[in-house]
Formats: sequence, structure tokens, C-alpha cells
Amino acid sequence: MKSLAKEKFTSLFFIAFLSLIDLFCLDISAIAQSVSISLTSENGISWQFRKAGDSIWLPATIPGTVHTDLLDNHLIPDPYYSDNEKKVQWVENEDWEYQAYFSCPAYLLSQKNIELQFDGLDTYADVYLNDTLILRGENMFRIYTVDVQRLLSRYSPPSISKDTVQQLLNGTTNHLLIHFYSATKKGTQIINQIPYPLAGDVDGKTVTRKAQYQYGWDWGPRLISCGIWKNINLIGWSPFNLEHALVNQDSLINDSAYLSIHALINSNVEKSYSFTFSNTSGTESATTIFDLQIGMNEVIIPLKISQPQLWWCNGWGEQKLYNLQLCIDGDLCAVLFRTKFGIRTLKLVQQKDSIGSGFTFELNGIPVFMKGANYIPPDNFIPRVTHSDYVKIIDDAVASNMNMLRVWGGGVYADDAFYQLCDEKGILIWQDFMFAGAMVPGDSAFVENVKQEIKDNVIRLRNHACIALWCGNNEIDEAWHNWGWQAQYHYEEAAQKKIWNDYLNLFQTVIPDVIHQYDPQRFYVPSSPEIGWGHKESLQQGDAHYWGVWWGKEPFDIYNQKIGRFMSEYGFQGLPAMKTINKFSSTEDYSLKFTGENKFSDVMNIHQKHPTGFETINEYLERDYNTPKDFESYVYVSQLLQRDGITTAIEAHRRAKPYCSGTLYWQLNDCWPVVSWSSRDYYGEWKALQFAVKELYKPFLISIIKEDKYFKVFVVSDSLAEVTGLLKLDLYDFNGTKIKSAEKIVTVSANQSQLVFSLDEKKLPKNFAAGKSVLAVSFATGEHLLAKKNYFFTKPKDLALPKLTIEQHIKYLDDHSLVKDFPYQYQIELSSNHFAKDVYLECQNEDLKFRENFFDLFPNQKKTINLFSKSKINVTDLSIKITSLVDSY
Repeated sequence: MKSLAKEKFTSLFFIAFLSLIDLFCLDISAIAQSVSISLTSENGISWQFRKAGDSIWLPATIPGTVHTDLLDNHLIPDPYYSDNEKKVQWVENEDWEYQAYFSCPAYLLSQKNIELQFDGLDTYADVYLNDTLILRGENMFRIYTVDVQRLLSRYSPPSISKDTVQQLLNGTTNHLLIHFYSATKKGTQIINQIPYPLAGDVDGKTVTRKAQYQYGWDWGPRLISCGIWKNINLIGWSPFNLEHALVNQDSLINDSAYLSIHALINSNVEKSYSFTFSNTSGTESATTIFDLQIGMNEVIIPLKISQPQLWWCNGWGEQKLYNLQLCIDGDLCAVLFRTKFGIRTLKLVQQKDSIGSGFTFELNGIPVFMKGANYIPPDNFIPRVTHSDYVKIIDDAVASNMNMLRVWGGGVYADDAFYQLCDEKGILIWQDFMFAGAMVPGDSAFVENVKQEIKDNVIRLRNHACIALWCGNNEIDEAWHNWGWQAQYHYEEAAQKKIWNDYLNLFQTVIPDVIHQYDPQRFYVPSSPEIGWGHKESLQQGDAHYWGVWWGKEPFDIYNQKIGRFMSEYGFQGLPAMKTINKFSSTEDYSLKFTGENKFSDVMNIHQKHPTGFETINEYLERDYNTPKDFESYVYVSQLLQRDGITTAIEAHRRAKPYCSGTLYWQLNDCWPVVSWSSRDYYGEWKALQFAVKELYKPFLISIIKEDKYFKVFVVSDSLAEVTGLLKLDLYDFNGTKIKSAEKIVTVSANQSQLVFSLDEKKLPKNFAAGKSVLAVSFATGEHLLAKKNYFFTKPKDLALPKLTIEQHIKYLDDHSLVKDFPYQYQIELSSNHFAKDVYLECQNEDLKFRENFFDLFPNQKKTINLFSKSKINVTDLSIKITSLVDSY
């Protein structure tokens, strides 16, 4: 009883204090410069939605999308299952409305300035507050801030009594209504007003600042959604507010880092304040007295950090982040701004040479070969992607020895959590702006809209250590010059000139000007790639997208010739795991014929978005593999095929170091369950490619290529130290008999690719048979294995693999696993009576994860594989299916 009475007294005292602030106009900036409340479902706000014109309102979740709200209310089937995608196309043609009632607390109403901030409205939206139109949104990627101080329901501070306690706590009720227009209809209306078509347009997506992949891609569904996809915040401030702050690393000299903060402060008063910029995890700080004037003020404070620990990307060092903050002193110290900041130098070196010009990232003065992939949005409905989902994606990139991801320009600017994780785990980001494969209008309204979008996102992301590069767009320059649009769209000369000049204005003037103003120290390139893949110059300068494999149906071996200075896109498709396929289809959907016309079910075709996807996979498969005996075998072999192609490419790129300085394959992840170029599917299941990449991106790589009559062995090193080790070559037949061995002590130079051994094919032993042999190569220092490689002398379909038996023994390990979310560890011991190629361990249990898969198993050599589980399972209940290549046909 005493505790309850104490709580009531404390509440009344707090309420009285707030009322006194309002009555006597006390300056609360000494406590904080702003206060805010979130108007999201998570904060207890009850949102509703309806189709415009309907009378019934239904519960909604904010942030969210109309599709997920319809799904939660059982009004549409799951668009990802079976052929349901086509059953929900009607959603994009409707207008939708969202509403919420909220109370504005007294402490917020007491502020002199009150703003409503919308972090993400998708896309064409009219916003009403208390029946007054306050905003017309037209850009999914912008942050809109509206002054609503005069529109909010206000109160007059009454005397403190029991009857007014609740009123003081909650204020009075306000109504927020948002009308979303059909982006398809709105975009089409706008595009029809332009006197010429815009190349690459689909239903007005070129004029609509919206995630373009929602309109459908060759790996994604058409699900054009709308809704409040990010937070809404009500912000009150007086007498000043921090608009934004940039931390500049001005120089790094003589073991000292010189930083400066550039803070933009909006003030309603003329008053002197003491501003302190500090490193909270150390003793460094700097203070300045600044006279705030009414309006916008830029406060610049320098800070020196002695003996700084540098931020490195994954595989090169630690990811040291400094906790920096800006405080303003009044009667008490108020923190205006906090950020984690990595001290590092990062340059994009495009030095000209006898061939063209390089494209090399230098981190802290060291040329670093970039190893990674392209990243797309991890769902078509972004609000349902959780922090845990981002953790898994970035953890997989780290586990695969990646150091860079490219955020592709047809999706969305990623969530703050994504970039924070990349800062913490050392993944550099190539950041496209959200333009891909379509020309853009040049009217002043569109350009100004984009200008604000770029400003909002550059300001949001610029303090992240992970951001390596800003890039204007994906493939628009290449498309204009190589895709035949001029003839396809029957452009007259005047229209061509206007469209191209509009492009140049946006990507070579407007966007770089915004970057120079708000993030002057970072590099910008107008388009990726610099030159299209059909031109020889594309491999001599800038970055390159090479699609001769897949689109051009060139053989995988062409990757050994078509090597650019930085390979930012290339890829090949593979089917997702059966565990994933089972989630969007049934066994009736696995129809597959290899006689005559290759045929797949309607459901499988819906989950294959490339127009000739299966045809292309099948053509490559017939070149290299035997015909799979059934659907599950086809899935398995398709993943091996994908792995083979990208392995050829990555080895070629790393082998060509330093001529080539980076390789980012297409693509890391999926936005829904689909047949695609991804190495990890929508549910995070690793394909054969992802397991291969983990080896291919290690600091040391062995690569073997046949040139003329020689088998050439290369060791590629990312180490900054020269390394001397033992190179060992063992030639086996498939029965496990060692045909020949060779050893050599080799020294590999620091950060280089080096030819270390050549084998003349004439010197192969007489009992050697190309289709019955494997060359096992390793490089080690003492007991430490640095790299290994199994090399085959012919295509998989020409290998005379013997039928075999693989035995497995599973035991539980008492020590707990260190793998996040998988605390229980098991060990599988495998042995085979003959050589087993590409052994695949499969378990339909959702809670299991293999550390290694798709590996070769030599006879008379036991191999142990670690298995991790979310829950403890009896060993006898673990059902592991084992497949090797010989089992697939």
C-alpha cells in the first residue's frame, strides 16, 4: 500500500512539474533539446485500414504494407505460395486508407515547435491531420517533416487535481488519416503526360520514386504495394533542434586523427551555448562557445584523437568504432547527437595505365581486393524484415569471408540496422541510389523530388564507416548505349537528345552536387557499370557487369578471358533447396521431363521469373552434367552447376590480381522463394555456391587452370606478409590409389597472385585416366592448412564415378556451439569405399545447420562435419540424407 501511494505521489509531482514548465515558460532545453513519441503499432497506437470507399475499417500494423495487412486479416492468400501471386494483382489497382487516433502528451504539447515526421510513405499519399491536408507524399524514399503545432489538439494547464491527472498525461485525441493512391494508376497518368515514352518504363515506374523491384524483376514477383513502411514520429522542441550532424575525418597524421563535427541547429532564440564534442570511450573532448542566432546555425567543432585504432573491413583487422557525442550545456548537459564512428582512410584509385585505368579500393593505405556479392531487399514486404533477419544476412556474409556488398539500385535504401551491422562486422558497402535499368524524366518537379531523396539518405547514412562508395544508378548508362532502346522506342533525334541530357543532368550534376554538399569526402560514380559488357573497354577501365555467361550463353571458361578491373556483376542461376521448394509448392508441382520439350509445372514457372530461365539452366546442364534422374536430383545438380560457373569466375578474378581488384557476384539473397542467382535463398538456406564462396573468399586461394599443355597452379594471397609454405600435389584414382605425388616449398609474395607450379600434361603417368582421377592440391605452413583445391581433368558428365557406399556416425558434443541461435552441436563422421564427389547432407528439420556441405570425400579418409541445432535432439532421431553426384543420374 505504501508503494502504491508513493507511485501516485510521484506521478502527481511529475505532472505538476510539467504544468509548471508550461505555465512559467521554463526553458527545458537544459534537460533535452527535443522530445518525441512514436505513432507506431509497437508503441500502442491502434491503426486501421480499408480499401478507399469501403465502410468497414480493419486492424493494421504500422510499419507495414497493405499486402501484409490484407494477409493478416485473411483477405488474400499468401502471395509467395503456389500460384497465389497472380491472385493478388488486384491490390495494386486500388486506393487504400489508413487511420489512427492518438493522444498528445502534455509535456510534448508544451513545446514551442511540434513536427510530424514520416520516415517512409509508400508512395503517393495524401496525409490529413484533424481533417486538414498537411502533406502530399510522392516518394517512398524521402523523410517528410511537417509543422503541426497549430493543428494538434491543445490544452490549457489547469490546476492540479485528481480529475485532471489523465488529461495532463494524455492530452486530447487527434486523428491522422492517410490516403494512398494506386501507384500503378498514378504513375501511368504521369507518364502519359510526357510526349515521348521513357525507355524501360513499366506502368509509370520511371516517374514513380518507389522500389522498382515491386514491379517485377527476373528474380522477383510483381507485388506493387503501398503503406506506412517506416516509422512516424511526433517531435516537439524548444528553443532549438539539431537538424543533422556530419562527422568529418579531416586528416590522419602522425598517429593522430583530426575529426570535426558539423552540426546544423535550428534555433528560435538568440543565446550563447557551450557545445562539447567528445569521444565518450576515451578522454578526448573539445568545447566551443557558440552564439545561436534565430534560424539555421552551423556549429563546427574540431576533435583530436591520439593513437587511433583504425577500422578495417572483414578479414583485414578489427572493426574499432568510437562512441562520439555532441552535448550542449545549460543548467544540465543535454546530448544532442550520438554516433559510432570508424576512423579509416578509404580511397577509390582509378589510376591510368597502359591498358586503361584501374578501379582499386585502398583502405588505410592498403589496396584491398574486394570479395562479396550484390544485395537486394530481403523481402518484397520490407517492414516484416526483422533485426534478426539482418543479423543472419550479415553474419552469413562474414562467415563467407566477404568484405563488401553492393546495395543494388532497384530496391530500397537499406534499414539503419543493416548499416550498423556492417559497421560492426566489417562489411564495406557499395551504395547505389535507387535507379535501375530505366531512363528518367527531367522536369523540375521530378529533379527536385530526387534531390531531396538523395539529401535525406546521404545524411542518414554518411556517418557509417561501412559506406565505401555512392553510385548513381544500376545499368542505365549501359542500357542507353547498348540495349537498342533508340530503335525499340522509335525515338526522334530531339527526343533522344532530351532524354540523354536529362540523364546527364541528374546523374552527373544534381546528385554529385548534393553529395558534395552533404558528404564531401566520399567517392561517387554516375553509373554501374561504366561501359557495357559487349565492349572491350568494359574490361579495361571502371567496373564491369559481365553477362556473356547466362545472357550470352557463353561457356563458363569464358570467365578466364573476360576479366575486368572490378567485376561488380555476373552470375548464374541455381534452384533453392528442397526444404525451401516444399514451402511454396507440393509434390504435384515437381513435374519434370527431359525427353523432348523440357517442361515444368505452372507453379515452378511462376517461381522462375527469367523468361528463358529453365531453358538456360538446361542448356548449360547438358554441356557439363548427366541428365538428373528426378526433380530432387535436378535441384541438386542445378546448384552444382551454379557453383561451378561462379567458382570459375571468382578464381579468374582473384588470379588476375592486381589487374582485377574486386569481385561481387550476382546475388547474395532473395526477396521471396524463387529460382534465382542467389547463393542463399529466401529462407537463408545455403546453396552449394554459398558453401563454395566460403572457401573461395578465404585469405589464401589455390586456383588451377590449363593453358596450352600445362596445368598451372596459382596461390592467391591477401596477406600483408610474405608467406612460405609447403605446396603438396597428390594425384588419386577414384578407388583411392595414389598415382603420383609432388611437393614444393614455395614463397608467396604479400597481397599478390602468384604462379607457383606448372605441370606438363606430357609428364602425367601412363596409368592416369582423365575421367577416373582427381588432383588434390594443398598449401600449408606447418600444421596450418591455408588453402586446398580438388581439380578434375574433365567435365562432370565424363567422370567415371563408381557406385559407392557412404557410412555415417553421429554423436552429440557436450560443449555448446558458438553458432548464434544454434546452441547444440553434433558431429557426423563420414567414410566412403570409393571417391564421392559433391557429397550433400540434407535434413528437412528446420532447426539444423551444417557447417560444411557439397564436399568431396576420399576413400579411406574419414571426414567429420559439424552439425548445429536450435534444440537438443536424440542422435537416433537425426535423419540425414546423403547424396553424391553419382546418385543423381
